[in-house]
Amino acid sequence: MQAEVKVDVGVEAEKQEHYQQVAKTILKQLGGQRFIVMTGAKNLGQDKGNLSFALPAKSGFVKNGITHVKIELTPMDVYKMIFLKVRKGKAGFGIDTVAELDGVYFDQLQDIFTEQTGLDTHL
Repeated sequence: MQAEVKVDVGVEAEKQEHYQQVAKTILKQLGGQRFIVMTGAKNLGQDKGNLSFALPAKSGFVKNGITHVKIELTPMDVYKMIFLKVRKGKAGFGIDTVAELDGVYFDQLQDIFTEQTGLDTHL
């Protein structure tokens, strides 16, 4: 006789809703739709409340060749911002961390993003 595994779907659904709300809040703090238009951010996604997105890979468009950004909400209720350079080569994809900043407050997100990427988040 096999043991029956029960999964409380309600708890999982609540977690997913919470994660989605955190990612939406991060985007709102960055500037929402205006941020997307101003920076060209695309492929926005969330994983356990983290927001990640790609930036245009045009040469010289983004400072330091940054192509991807991940913003994580930490248990201390501050953010960790990770700026990545993803490139495709003959051996596959290469990922380099350009910058990683811990302890970022919500009101610092836009300024740090601009400082690291050279892209304005608003007019």
